[in-house]
Amino acid sequence: MRTGQGTLALLRTSWQYPEKAVQARAIFAETGNRMDQLSLFNTSAQDEHSRAAARAAKLRRDIEHHNRLYHQLDAPEITDEAFDALFRELVSLEERFPDLRTLDSPTRRVGGAVLPYLETRPHRERMYGLDNVFSAEEWEAFVQKASRALPEAPAAVMNAWWADPKLDGLACELSYENGVLVQALTRGDGEVGEVVTEAMRTVRNLPLRLAGEGPFPRRIEIRGEVLMFRREFEELNNRQTKLGQKRFANPRNAAAGSLRQLDTNVTAGRGLRFLAYSLGEVEAPGMADWRTHSALMSSLKAWGFDIPPEGRICRGLDEARGYYEHLGQIRDDLPFEIDGVVYKLDDREAQAALGFTARAPRFAVAWKFTSRKAETRLRKISIQVGRTGVLTPVAELDPVSLGGVMVSRATLHNEDEIRRLDLRENDMVIIQRAGDVIPDVLGPVLEKRPEGLPSYEFPHVCPVCGSPARRLEGEAAWRCLNMACPAVIMRSIVHFVSKAGLDVDGVGAKWVEALIESGRVKSPADLFTVTKQELMSYERMGEVSAGNFVDALRQAKEHATLTRFIAALGIRQVGEQTARTLAGHFHDMDELERAGVEELMQLPDIGPEVAGSIRAFFETESNRILLERFRAMGLWPEGGGQERGDGTLSGRKVLFTGTLSRPRDEFRRMAEAAGANVVSGVSKTLDYLVAGDKPGSKLDKARELGITVLDEEAFLALLTGKNDAGEAAGKQGGQE
Repeated sequence: MRTGQGTLALLRTSWQYPEKAVQARAIFAETGNRMDQLSLFNTSAQDEHSRAAARAAKLRRDIEHHNRLYHQLDAPEITDEAFDALFRELVSLEERFPDLRTLDSPTRRVGGAVLPYLETRPHRERMYGLDNVFSAEEWEAFVQKASRALPEAPAAVMNAWWADPKLDGLACELSYENGVLVQALTRGDGEVGEVVTEAMRTVRNLPLRLAGEGPFPRRIEIRGEVLMFRREFEELNNRQTKLGQKRFANPRNAAAGSLRQLDTNVTAGRGLRFLAYSLGEVEAPGMADWRTHSALMSSLKAWGFDIPPEGRICRGLDEARGYYEHLGQIRDDLPFEIDGVVYKLDDREAQAALGFTARAPRFAVAWKFTSRKAETRLRKISIQVGRTGVLTPVAELDPVSLGGVMVSRATLHNEDEIRRLDLRENDMVIIQRAGDVIPDVLGPVLEKRPEGLPSYEFPHVCPVCGSPARRLEGEAAWRCLNMACPAVIMRSIVHFVSKAGLDVDGVGAKWVEALIESGRVKSPADLFTVTKQELMSYERMGEVSAGNFVDALRQAKEHATLTRFIAALGIRQVGEQTARTLAGHFHDMDELERAGVEELMQLPDIGPEVAGSIRAFFETESNRILLERFRAMGLWPEGGGQERGDGTLSGRKVLFTGTLSRPRDEFRRMAEAAGANVVSGVSKTLDYLVAGDKPGSKLDKARELGITVLDEEAFLALLTGKNDAGEAAGKQGGQE
């Protein structure tokens, strides 16, 4: 028995360690069943890989979903700890099975997408996020890993870490030229940020000119966090209540929304603060660099910046743990929210040597605090209906303060979670909140449960339309399958024009919802029939806004790609990456509709479940009627060879840099429609760099590599086929 168990253990690990495979084969040879056992060996490894691939695909979908809720919509559904657990599981799978790491994996990117209503510009140097640890053992392992990567570095260098509070706000980058503020960008997606220069000028503690006599760097980028202090947050919510407007959930959401205001007068009244903590690009000829991070922080303070309080050098695990415990004790006494401690290697030369992973520095890490907890009463379990018909239970709570934030709702995920926790309406419950997200319900306080409290019965009908709900095999969720359900229609139409769908710039969700609620719009196709005069009859919709709304939809109809169209339809389990795969293979929706499950499953990343969802979409009569309406009105984009690269820029890699005359997304769409692959960095494989004003270091690097550089006029000419690459490059050459 023990021999058999040991052999199976060898089998489970032999795909990683070939010498164990040899051992296993030898054992099986002695049993006389060598071929059968080797078959078991191969099948075991294949099955394990298949399970890992399916799990990784689901994790990617879930992480991208929660990334968008957190970073784009400021409406997170899960705790920081739950998100971190998903992310760390995906990282672990990709490290174990490197072939599972796809180009669209969340581990390759930071943060969420750039909002469409602000001008965007690229960062000269990428803004990274931070990896997280959650225990002293994990922090020490991170330090040991950094030390192993730099074995030649003195022990004293690798033992000195700058520590300060992990701020809970919105990351921002400020550019100063000769000591004067010239630009401010949000982090955005790490590569491209939103321009918030005028809004940042209103931040009360921000130096518009660096303090001191100088000399100052010719150009320097200061990075830090935009915050709203607790006092200003409370005052803001009091004003919101008096005006009958929605209260902000927490200071981070309030800060993010305030900085993104188009009217900077609103921003000026919100009491935002900026705390500086690092650098981006520096152009400082003749000036010495900072040798340590602690010296840099002293310079930032001398230049007039507020820096995170309580910052200090920690040497060794004991000091790091002591600092973590100290901040945990005083966190509620600080004037702003924090959710952990950031440790950065103090020696900047060692920082540079360690460098970065795809998403985070190797020389810095965040040690996160544990969740806050509180007790309150669960008054009611309400049911929300999502775009795909999923019935999501939500706990309606007696309001309770968690870390200075009043919490009154928490997601309960699904029926199984309610049963697992044995939650009942009118229970006293324990809730936790990590960071600034909607909290989790940990469970009931059984000793305080009222006698005779009945168990909760999950509804098996849709609370909006009354149709029967179904729980599909292999799923935890109950769904309303009525495509005409008002809740499903509302969310599916909003999705159709959203950034995740057709990406219609200028058509806001609130106006779409107003059109649906009034009965004017009952399907996505109805949006394209709304007139300017009809829109102007709605309260607060002026002539200019109405015109922009109609024009944006007209432009979307004329220029939509098949990728965006498929993504907009909201086919279950078909996101943007799968939509791109389908658009690259099929000519149009007619060709896609004719494809069977077997043909679909031959495409990358499409398994039986996704293929089944696609077939189910086309087999639904209401969906076929909707597609015919789109065809009749001219919204019928083509893909296939064109989206694979048969356009004027077929198979070419294009990068945009600098300030362009139109939004960056518009140029990206034009390039992709012509068959180009739009990338985010300069490399030897880049074909064209399209440079606007103030292109930055990417232009210099492109010239060093001999890459063709175009201006806007030359790029547009290239799209129409009026110029070849040589002539286009000549246009830019005249500007140099």
